[in-house]
Amino acid sequence: MEKIYQFYWEDIFDAALKKTGDEALAQDITQEIFISLWENRKTINISGSLGAYLHGAVKYKVINYFRSGGIKEQHQTALTALMHEQHTAAADDKLILKELHLAVDTAVALLPEKMQLVFSMSRKQEKSIKEIAAELGVSVQTVKNQISAALKLLKKSLSYILLMAALIGLT
Repeated sequence: MEKIYQFYWEDIFDAALKKTGDEALAQDITQEIFISLWENRKTINISGSLGAYLHGAVKYKVINYFRSGGIKEQHQTALTALMHEQHTAAADDKLILKELHLAVDTAVALLPEKMQLVFSMSRKQEKSIKEIAAELGVSVQTVKNQISAALKLLKKSLSYILLMAALIGLT
């Protein structure tokens, strides 16, 4: 029996691996086939070649494995892990986004009062430059200057965020 095992093991393992694509599963199937051959050695009747019989056994073991739901269990486990990763990533993304909003709000709060008001009206209230100028009673150019200055100050004060994003691969 040991000679049979040594002669056929690699060929049967390769056949199982090709059919399953999973090395551990292929090893298990190969072992099960040889155990079954040993356990049934007195009652087994092989009419053709032993190699053909063993390859047939691989085919049926693989079919039974897939039928039994083993593959469903593996896929379910993989799907559960993927869903958990996505949920964790989504939670992490929400946390990062919340922190970014807080950092921007903090930086905006440090702007001079009039600049803060103009910037808020432009970005948060989504008012046009003309609407802001009319509402505040200032020229359109003054509003443009205030927004431009605000963006420069914010870019400068929030540059560390861009650096951190580059370091962790977000940009």
